[in-house]
Amino acid sequence: MNRLRLSLELLAIASTRFVLHDSWAIASHIALSVLTSLFPFLILVTALASLFGTGSLADEVADIILEAWPQEVAGPIAREVHTILTGRRSDVLTLGLVLALYFASSGVESLRVGLNRAYGVRETRPWWLTRLESIAFVIAGAMMLLALAFLVVLGPFMWRVVLSWVPALEPLAVLIGFLRISVATLVIVTGLLLAHKLVPAGRRPFRNVLPGVGVTLLLWLLGGFTFSWYLEFYPGAYASTYGGLATAMVALIFLYTLGAIFLFGGELNGTLILAKRKRLGKEPKPETMNDLIPLP
Repeated sequence: MNRLRLSLELLAIASTRFVLHDSWAIASHIALSVLTSLFPFLILVTALASLFGTGSLADEVADIILEAWPQEVAGPIAREVHTILTGRRSDVLTLGLVLALYFASSGVESLRVGLNRAYGVRETRPWWLTRLESIAFVIAGAMMLLALAFLVVLGPFMWRVVLSWVPALEPLAVLIGFLRISVATLVIVTGLLLAHKLVPAGRRPFRNVLPGVGVTLLLWLLGGFTFSWYLEFYPGAYASTYGGLATAMVALIFLYTLGAIFLFGGELNGTLILAKRKRLGKEPKPETMNDLIPLP
């Protein structure tokens, strides 16, 4: 009972910190930054894929990114993404690539703002250094996604080779269908861990970020099902309000929800870290649990 009470108190404190740190406003910043960064990021991926002589990998990367999104949200975006990526682009290796890289890094910068507040740390590095770090994260993420996309493309081919040697494995072919969703899940979990670990100022061990990552994944799963259910049973809700902008608004609101949940996971980690410090005597001991809430 005491453990349950403590857990509820910590969740309540994390929620209060969430509000005090203006996380609702930062979540809208994250949503807009991610939406505007998505297409430049995929243009960058296209440029990198063309260097290896296989532009089709960019389409596969787009599918991996959108795999875990509700179909009602991912479908319209996927069509636009594939239209852009399949068109001939003569600017991807010139100024267009530089701009795409810069705008794609803005998504990382928006995460940095929210996580710095969540963990109670202040960014002391110059802006240009943090921007270069964000650009490095974008390039590393693009390369990782290209590698995973290559494995997704290579997987079925290797499976056919295996079946040609061992036909008795044919009933296991259904397992190949889980490859795509497994890759998407791996991308999400890895991205969350690295975001909490590397993006905000300071450094923290992985064990200190796991609680928030776990809660984020759980709430993202519930939020995705809820959003899909709402769009399925009320398909005209956004169209009647936003008209031709309904597709963009659905994506923006979906990303806003994901951003708010992401920041709550950071606030939970920040609350647990501060509570642990106070328990170990590294901070003045609080008279009440509410003393764990910093002044705005």
